[in-house]
Amino acid sequence: VQLQASGGGWVQPGGSLRLSCAASGSIRTINAMGWFRQVPGKQREFVATVSNDGRTHYAPSVRGRFTVSTDDAENGVTLQMNSLKAEDTAVYYCNAETKQPITGATHWYWGQGTLVTVSS
Repeated sequence: VQLQASGGGWVQPGGSLRLSCAASGSIRTINAMGWFRQVPGKQREFVATVSNDGRTHYAPSVRGRFTVSTDDAENGVTLQMNSLKAEDTAVYYCNAETKQPITGATHWYWGQGTLVTVSS
């Protein structure tokens, strides 16, 4: 599975950005897709995910401000980010979890990061 993320950039506090991630390759094995983010010097942290059955999960810090959804046209996932704060500044990474139908084995794939900067 290959993941291509786009949509990062600079925005003022309170603004909005939309991240997109397109998947290609063995997309039929994708079980869930989502986003993580990382600040230099810190561990990568979970942001949001959406599974094939439509269930979504959010980090407490973004719940109510961010919305994750599937993008059927791009076989991918989007992240609508509203009411952005300075602490949302990070490199955002698209993530896909695949699950093998017979063995049930799972594997994670990562896209390249896209930088989101929130500042005045």
